Amino acid sequence: MQTAPLTPDRWDDFVDLFTRKGPRGGSGPVECWCMWWRRRSGSGEANRAAMEELVRAGEEPGLLAYDGGRAVGWISVAPREHYGHLSRSRRYAPPDPHPGVWSIACFQVDPRHRRRGVARALVDAAVAHALARGAAAVEAFPHRGRPDYMGAATMFAAAGFRPVREAGPRTIVRYDAATAPLA
Repeated sequence: MQTAPLTPDRWDDFVDLFTRKGPRGGSGPVECWCMWWRRRSGSGEANRAAMEELVRAGEEPGLLAYDGGRAVGWISVAPREHYGHLSRSRRYAPPDPHPGVWSIACFQVDPRHRRRGVARALVDAAVAHALARGAAAVEAFPHRGRPDYMGAATMFAAAGFRPVREAGPRTIVRYDAATAPLA
């Protein structure tokens, strides 16, 4: 499996992943287009256009995972300040101004590729991507109950993330480049 940043030349792969039907019809198109924590709108089409605008402007708002040349997974990873709604959230906003923190806010994995290590590969690639671009730490927000679009706590723990604090039904976890074990 390979991973690569979402860039304009990979836009069609992202669209394909987000509109692909799953097994037996699947869930169909995603309406948020991974804009929920960035810049919300009331429509799926507006969200899609906003994400495309970010990508065409040269931002790399996340990574795609590929298997056999086809995108099978997505992880949204960017500097914390790129997620305006997340940063201003009463529940998830950071209690400290820890500089250089990147956030993982979302996963999308093709249903036919779940439970095959796609999300974990994306977490590892997201950490490497963020650190290579100067991040001091990477945070995530897994649900303490069952895993959801923000990932599983066990997966983040296995990748070297440590709990920072509880936030409602989620635990904020952080991979700190200065203290994380070497892989």
